[in-house]
Amino acid sequence: MGPPRAATVLHADLDAFYASAEQLLDPSLSRRPIAVGTGVVLAASYEARAFGVSAGMPAWRARQLCPDLAFVPGHFREYQRLGNEVMDVLAAFTPVVERVSIDEAFLEVAGARRLFGPPIAIATAIRRRVREEVGLPLSVGVARTKHLAKVASQVAKPDGLVVVEPDDEAGFLARLPVGLIWGVGPATRAQLATAGIRTIGELAAAPGALLDHLLGRTIGEKLTALATNVDPRRIGPARPASSMGAQAALGRRRATPELLRSTLGYLADRVASRLRHAGRAARTVTVRVRFPGLRSVTRSATLRTPVCATLTLTEIATGLAGAALAEHRAEREVTLLAVSVSNIVVPAFQLPLPMSSGGAHAGHERLADAARWGADRSVDAVRARFGHGAVGYATVVFSDAARVPDEFRELAEHGPS
Repeated sequence: MGPPRAATVLHADLDAFYASAEQLLDPSLSRRPIAVGTGVVLAASYEARAFGVSAGMPAWRARQLCPDLAFVPGHFREYQRLGNEVMDVLAAFTPVVERVSIDEAFLEVAGARRLFGPPIAIATAIRRRVREEVGLPLSVGVARTKHLAKVASQVAKPDGLVVVEPDDEAGFLARLPVGLIWGVGPATRAQLATAGIRTIGELAAAPGALLDHLLGRTIGEKLTALATNVDPRRIGPARPASSMGAQAALGRRRATPELLRSTLGYLADRVASRLRHAGRAARTVTVRVRFPGLRSVTRSATLRTPVCATLTLTEIATGLAGAALAEHRAEREVTLLAVSVSNIVVPAFQLPLPMSSGGAHAGHERLADAARWGADRSVDAVRARFGHGAVGYATVVFSDAARVPDEFRELAEHGPS
């Protein structure tokens, strides 16, 4: 077996991006604890994080922790612009860039070494140019694999650079908390802690049978591979999404028809908007209903005609959720509702003629779908010009599921543009 591949993978990640962007746009906020959001913290600066303020925290709690905290509503178009400018800097060093969100990307710089020097020199130059040309702090991890480069960039934060050479991989990973592994969230971390597994090194040394028992074989094998830096993925352009979805946590709510229609209408609007934004439609619709105690059921339907109309998707999702609840009559409350679509295709939509074959009823159905599609396109056009909150269906506008600004969700859900 030959020598290990060189550490030529970079993971570039903007630090506290939304908050850092606000501090850049308004210099009076520089070095101050700030939070993006109104009723809920969407993002916090590092100065605010030092007081314990974190994303998802209610505003009242954040102010308790940090009385001097400044709240800003957010400039979402500016976030997109700044994110795109950073990606332009990355592309100046290598054409092999995989953007994975508005504020992070992977780069393969093996082919750029002759022009720009070793990977550490490239990473240093990238960070300097992003700071000088865009004005934002950027952390970079350099390693042999995508997973390790991402871990390294998290260790480098804030505003740092960490290089992991091939002969130091095991030692570097061993002492880090297991939560830095891709896919290890609070629930998995708690499961591992019951067996005394708190570091990546302890996870790498854990018997396979133990992990199978704790997490199941598939997840156990995946995490073992990442803990030992086995990650064969290569960097490439982002692939078209094979599915899209949205969900709303509800606390504990009585499963009334009004709650289903309002929440599922809100979720369907988000998913359908993303489909139309991508020029796609979907044949399969899935709804997940979660009950207290983390019990959940899913119901799916595969359609003859792909859909991307908000009202049509709302009706299908509401019907699926109603069927799930009808089969679980003992469940009176729900804690989460989710809508997802798959089997995504390029729609071959055509306005039907009144005398289309299939009978009058089928013709009327297709005309109704065409009318809904036309209305949605008008809604999309108004939102594109005046913002997402400028227009919408009543069930969506007045839904209490809409706690996070739609512009913020769009940046995460639509991806880079």
